[in-house]
Amino acid sequence: MQPRNMSMSGVVDLAAVKAAQEAKAKAEQARAQAAREGGTGAISPADLVIDVDEAGFEQDVLQRSAEVPVVIDFWAEWCEPCKQLSPVLERLAVEYNGRFLLAKVDVDANQMLMQQFGIQGIPAVFAVVAGQALPLFQGAAGEAQIRQTLDQLVQVGEQRFGLTGLTVDPEAEPGGAQAAAPERPAGPHDGLLEAAVQALDSGDLSGAVQAYKNVLNEDPGNEEAKLGLAQAELLQRVQGVDPQQVRRDAADKPADVQAQIAAADLDLVGGHVEDAFGRLIETVSRTVGDDRDTVRMRLVELFEVVGPDDPRVIAARRALARALF
Repeated sequence: MQPRNMSMSGVVDLAAVKAAQEAKAKAEQARAQAAREGGTGAISPADLVIDVDEAGFEQDVLQRSAEVPVVIDFWAEWCEPCKQLSPVLERLAVEYNGRFLLAKVDVDANQMLMQQFGIQGIPAVFAVVAGQALPLFQGAAGEAQIRQTLDQLVQVGEQRFGLTGLTVDPEAEPGGAQAAAPERPAGPHDGLLEAAVQALDSGDLSGAVQAYKNVLNEDPGNEEAKLGLAQAELLQRVQGVDPQQVRRDAADKPADVQAQIAAADLDLVGGHVEDAFGRLIETVSRTVGDDRDTVRMRLVELFEVVGPDDPRVIAARRALARALF
């Protein structure tokens, strides 16, 4: 067993678009199934905190992350900071009332999971959303910081992946099984979107770009296609470039707009989101006319790659407004 589709840098993952589509579809399926059965598919508050091992990781974390963000608490019995952090996370899991699921992993009994997540020390807290893993924090953390981090996680889960959380019923029996969701009827553009994802997976960037454009020609507001097109075009731009030369050019020619844009593309593909945004915002602040507009337009394209609801995009939009006005 090995966690799949997990990117620690997390931004330009070739499976991200497909994961978002599948997560939204599964969440819709679960809600529709509960409605048809006249129930809510509710779980007990006790089921919001679960113990997870290597054998159950696939089902309990990766699969559940298509329904709700899963927060993973890596802990051990001998870890004193863990004994302070874990009760806070457990209490917040109940307080957040199904907006995230807390999975507890004993690292002494699950060394492989600890290695796969690259954990150097505990406590360590990660999240998995729609199969994508991201680090939250390591070591002791105050409750205010934890709440802020969880709020951002819940927001990304809801706005980018359509994960509205689990329904919690205080009277539900702990450990109750949820009904399996039926197959979702195919949407009008599912075939084209699947073709685009397959082209991305196979490295056919031109084919992926065209497939996403085909969807947008018929449905200009399709969010999955917008995100996929932005990612495919970014990967197409950096394909075959010499990263060292691009970074030398950017360092040697700070006033060269195209050099800064090329370096920002590389920054984003490498997962350095703030660096990419900061580079272009700084370039906007020291350029005028057509050069400024060129940089601004590329920055807006990179916003589309990351997703308009990402907190880093929201902060960068504010910084861009300050640079422009």
